[in-house]
Amino acid sequence: MLHLLSPLRLSKHTTCSVPKIISAIYSTKPAHKEYQSQEQPWISVPDHPKNQFRITNPELLSPPEAVLQERFNIKNDINTNSSIKKKISEPEWKPVELDYSKLHKHFLMLSKIRLTSLVVITTMGGYALAPGVFDLQTFLMCSLGTGLVSATANTINQFFEVPFDAQMSRTKNRVLVRGHLTPAQAMLFASLSGVAGLSVLYFQVNGLTAALGATNLILYTLIYTPMKRVSIINTWVGSVVGAIPPLMGYAGCIGDISTPGAWIMAGILYAWQFPHFNALSWNLRPDYSRAGYRMMAVTNPGLCRRTALRYTAVLTGLSYLAPILNVTHWWFAVASTPLNVYFLYLAWQFNKKSDSASSRKLFRFSLIHLPALMLLMLFSKKYWASVNDNVELKNLTDELKSNRNIISDFTRIFAPTTS
Repeated sequence: MLHLLSPLRLSKHTTCSVPKIISAIYSTKPAHKEYQSQEQPWISVPDHPKNQFRITNPELLSPPEAVLQERFNIKNDINTNSSIKKKISEPEWKPVELDYSKLHKHFLMLSKIRLTSLVVITTMGGYALAPGVFDLQTFLMCSLGTGLVSATANTINQFFEVPFDAQMSRTKNRVLVRGHLTPAQAMLFASLSGVAGLSVLYFQVNGLTAALGATNLILYTLIYTPMKRVSIINTWVGSVVGAIPPLMGYAGCIGDISTPGAWIMAGILYAWQFPHFNALSWNLRPDYSRAGYRMMAVTNPGLCRRTALRYTAVLTGLSYLAPILNVTHWWFAVASTPLNVYFLYLAWQFNKKSDSASSRKLFRFSLIHLPALMLLMLFSKKYWASVNDNVELKNLTDELKSNRNIISDFTRIFAPTTS
């Protein structure tokens, strides 16, 4: 066999060093005896003279990557040309065609109907917990106005976050991301619902409820939404946004939120949102990180778990504070203890294990905990105002107004006249 070896390959099968190889090449002295090669040669030619060495396929000497690329290009020439023709024939964009048969579904998705429903339910709870007379019309108008304002806030939020929602698996199918509605159509819906909602709250409920609704709208759209990409403080701001609807319901019933009892349900909603949202965001960390949101679960996982545990303990304390402030009877504290203790246990497990299973259990139980706790508060409400109380209050107000008119008439008679 004839070996065609490079100098480096030759050095692997000889006992001589590199200087000896050089001297053997440039010297007339014979080289040292080589050991038999243990490897198969790269190219071999048989001794028979008829079998000459020939290269039948030049591609064998080409680099494999180049050959594969060339073959791939040749093989897919037809497919490539046809796909290019299709791409050229098809437009790169197409106008949004409004499907009127699905318009109500698009608007419900734009308003985040499940989140809006939760906001309306907490508003109803605040109204029912207030120590005032239950008026059905005011109750319905307060709920309707709050729902419209919430739909406005959620629509504006999606309007600002379209490029970021497109990067998240949880939000990539939203209405504006999918192109079912244009941004102009979404803002038109937000404007109409916002004006209608604030008008209903102002003219059908009272000015304080409308002011709280407008404050919450500004807080959610102009502060919380941009802060999500700046600082983890956005979680605390978002919790304030979630705590205002019970205050709106309380103010809609009695027109006042200065009493400490008005802030019990608001405080419970504020504290509840930390274990709820922190457990939710824990399993969505890749999505939030991809979209560039500054969430506790992404930037500070340890603080995320500790915060969920701490505010669950605060929520438990607020449940014991409700009977002290004469909002509920004492049996509410007793009945809510097992519910709060198990909620606290799940938060402790989440802080200890910090895995997907514990966060998922905490999040799912939070969806049961809030409505159960609100029902217990309503069933144990301490002061229920009756219609007779409302009539007496109205008669007293009318009497005060009449006395004020008598006094003003008396002073007008004896007032000095001028020429």
